[in-house]
Amino acid sequence: MPTISRFYGILIQMYFDYHNPPHFHALYNENKAVISIYDFSLLYGDLPAKALGLVIEWAKLHQQELLQEWKLAKAHKKLFEVEPLQ
Repeated sequence: MPTISRFYGILIQMYFDYHNPPHFHALYNENKAVISIYDFSLLYGDLPAKALGLVIEWAKLHQQELLQEWKLAKAHKKLFEVEPLQ
């Protein structure tokens, strides 16, 4: 699974040819979460509250890029890196 961004110890990853709804995976230490690209809801898993807040803040800034990444992943094309949260 390609890592498309990393910040503050959080990895953001996206699978190729994965199921709907469009989403990405966030990993922080032993915690894993799946986040919707459309409404930033937690689909499953868990993250500490502070890490989840950072992930959602980042996703809101990069929603259009995440949707582009989703389309690339569905087509089995190379994903690009998304700017980390600063």
